[in-house]
Amino acid sequence: MNIHLMTERYRVIIKELEIKNKVNVVDLAKKLNVTPETIRKDLSSLEEKKKLRRIHGGAIRYFGLIKEPHFNKKIGISHNQKKMIGEVAATFIMDGETVALDVGSTTLHIASSIENVKNITIVTNSLAAAEILNNRLESQLFDGKVIVLGGTTNPRQRSISGALTNQLLEHFNFDKAFISCGGISKDGICDFNIDEATASTIMMKRSRSVYVVTDSSKINQKALFHIGSFSSIDCVISDQEMPADWSKDAMVRNLKWIKAGDMY
Repeated sequence: MNIHLMTERYRVIIKELEIKNKVNVVDLAKKLNVTPETIRKDLSSLEEKKKLRRIHGGAIRYFGLIKEPHFNKKIGISHNQKKMIGEVAATFIMDGETVALDVGSTTLHIASSIENVKNITIVTNSLAAAEILNNRLESQLFDGKVIVLGGTTNPRQRSISGALTNQLLEHFNFDKAFISCGGISKDGICDFNIDEATASTIMMKRSRSVYVVTDSSKINQKALFHIGSFSSIDCVISDQEMPADWSKDAMVRNLKWIKAGDMY
């Protein structure tokens, strides 16, 4: 094995990650003129060194268990997948419904995709989503109102959370809640921030139907705080199929799982 060539590949892979936040096995194989299998081994080695995190078909930058990426950075991770997931999720919002949107870069894409619905009420603790929704209301892309929850702001995540937010949420009844997460595994969904995780948990509890939106980089990952188990979720919308080994689990098997690409 040529250690020098391997080290050079590692350097290129890490540099690509720094630029793009996400790398693809096939693209790297072409760029470095090696087989996809070689790249997969490289990615596995780099994951062991905590230089990246493997995902289906490639890798993303390593953020660890506790550290949450800055909101502006999160928007760049799996951007196209999140956009596709958001577009599919928005099609489930019907005239007259009251909908909860939690904090997250994927729910932001739902906000960007809501159109041609009437008399809807959207309740959110995302400052970023509220701004997008307000602009879309002004442009008459949909009809209804937007309620921004009060509470304490988190400038890094452009969110609102805390005791006041939770108290306000307890007064709502939602038709649907759209929940993002920091990680999803057979245990359910989890997030990085205890206050935001608590707000999402209340949204789920106060809603008739719960939709979890998650890109493949979150699958089989665990963040610090538990949001909810699969028993409290009606549907997952992702950019990949449910992992094959999950279907053996009785709790997960009957969950409605939509692969966003299949909807097109």
